[in-house]
This record gives sequence, C-alpha cells and structure tokens, in this order.
Amino acid sequence: MPEVATAPTTSSEPAAAPHTTPVAPELAWSDALSLSMPVMDQTHVEFIDLLATVQQAQDAELVSRWQALVEHTEAHFAQEDRWMLATGFAPGSCHLTQHAVVLKVLKEGLELGQQGQLQPIRQMAHELTIWFPHHAQTMDSGLALHLKSVGYDPLTGEVSQPDALPAQAISGCGGSCSTDAADVGAPSNEQKKAA
Repeated sequence: MPEVATAPTTSSEPAAAPHTTPVAPELAWSDALSLSMPVMDQTHVEFIDLLATVQQAQDAELVSRWQALVEHTEAHFAQEDRWMLATGFAPGSCHLTQHAVVLKVLKEGLELGQQGQLQPIRQMAHELTIWFPHHAQTMDSGLALHLKSVGYDPLTGEVSQPDALPAQAISGCGGSCSTDAADVGAPSNEQKKAA
C-alpha cells in the first residue's frame, strides 16, 4: 500500500515532543563498527542490542531495560578502562574521562526514570545512537590498535610485547583525536631506538 501524505495539523494541540514513545532501533551492528578485536566487538554488539531494546520498550518496560543497559555499560567501560590502565594510559586520559562522564549521565537518566520521568531516557537513547559510532570508530579503534601493538590479550591481561608499552602515560584520547607525542600511534622510545 503506498504511503499517504498527511497534511500538517492546524489544531491548537501542541505537537508531540520527539523521543517520547517507542521507536525502531536507530543503530545496528555493521562491519563498519568492527574493530577486529573479538572481545571488544562482542561487548559492542551487546551494547547495541540492549540499546535497541530500550528504544523499542513500552513505557512499563523502559526503566528496567534502561537499567540493564546502564549495568552493561558500567561493565563495558570498566573492562576497557582496565585494559587502558594495564597498557599505559594515564588515569585522567580523555578516553577514561569520557567513559566516566557518559556513565554518570546514564545513571542520572536511570534516577529520573525511577521517578517516573521517561522522556529523558528516550532522549538519551537517541543520543547514544549518535555518540556510540563516533566513540567506537575513534577512541575504541585507537585503543584496539594500541592493545594489538603491545600484544595485549584481553582474556588473560598479558602483554606479549612489553617493550612496546609507552614510556610515558598516554594522557590523550588514545585515538584519532589525540595530539600527544606519547599517545597511541607515536613510536615508543624502544621503537625510536630500533629505527
């Protein structure tokens, strides 16, 4: 059946605010999001799947689905934070800081939802569909390259190439947005000596 165009309403009723009702998932896993690091990719697939369940949730299910996403994200970020700290990132690096800020906002959304305010959760879910691909393709991509360059095994926590660890703590983002000389992609002191 062809779509029928509808004329704009002229009623005095205000238009519905965006992101107030369930919507189809706005983000799906694709090869473009793959970092060729199975543990990280699997966590990201789970994140996207949980985000989709939030976006599709009816009001009665929204807070519990959001809580599941928040709990998953907390574990997801903690896992990546451990990997960064184990391989030379400074505790205040912008990747770790972004994780902390995003998680704080998600938890604030959960508190609002538990108080009956559902629109902020729906808006945050929409915003996550915009934020996540950028984060994955910049900061997480840089982290994956860094972990591979030092031979980090995310399952065991072992570094097979300790000489490749940075001489100074990485304080930038660990991705394409970094400008630190000691950041990911810059040669380590050992690599400079070998050149």
